[in-house]
Amino acid sequence: MAKKVPEFNAAPMADIAFLLLIFFLVATTMDIDTGLTRKLPPLPEDQEQQQDDKKIKERNVFEVLINSSDQLLVEGEPMRISNLRESAKEFIANPENKDNLPELTEKEFPEIGVMTVPKNHIISLQNDRGTSYEMYLHVQNELVAAYNEIRNEVARRKFGKKYKELNSERKKAIQEAYPQVISEAEPKNVGGN
Repeated sequence: MAKKVPEFNAAPMADIAFLLLIFFLVATTMDIDTGLTRKLPPLPEDQEQQQDDKKIKERNVFEVLINSSDQLLVEGEPMRISNLRESAKEFIANPENKDNLPELTEKEFPEIGVMTVPKNHIISLQNDRGTSYEMYLHVQNELVAAYNEIRNEVARRKFGKKYKELNSERKKAIQEAYPQVISEAEPKNVGGN
């Protein structure tokens, strides 16, 4: 006579698996991707300002292009990423008042006084759809670092402190003197990848 193998009821196993799944979904924290902090400038209130914005002079635009092979083209010339920060700083500050860099104007700022600053400057960043995210962030970091270094230099010259050590009024004044203006154009398919 053959022995019977006892049967095993698997129905409760499905319930337990379902409960475990719900537990892990509820108990697990998800990392939220953080983006780049950018604040868009407000729309100009008067029509005259809007028309002036449309007539941006070529000397006031610093063009940065990244192709699908992660190569930089700055102002129409190939450039290494290691040189981008210094080139951007020279463009933003225009310390020697060169004709091919942004126009300078004297302006009075609260907490700082009268300073010669760029009148209108824009850093125009455009990348190819095939550009790696790592290269895109690296370029963004270099451009933001250029602004941070200029602000730090102004803070040291005017107040003898680092920019981060200043009170909020002085920080705001330096931000007004050197606003971070990075315009990002829609990516294109240029590189063929």
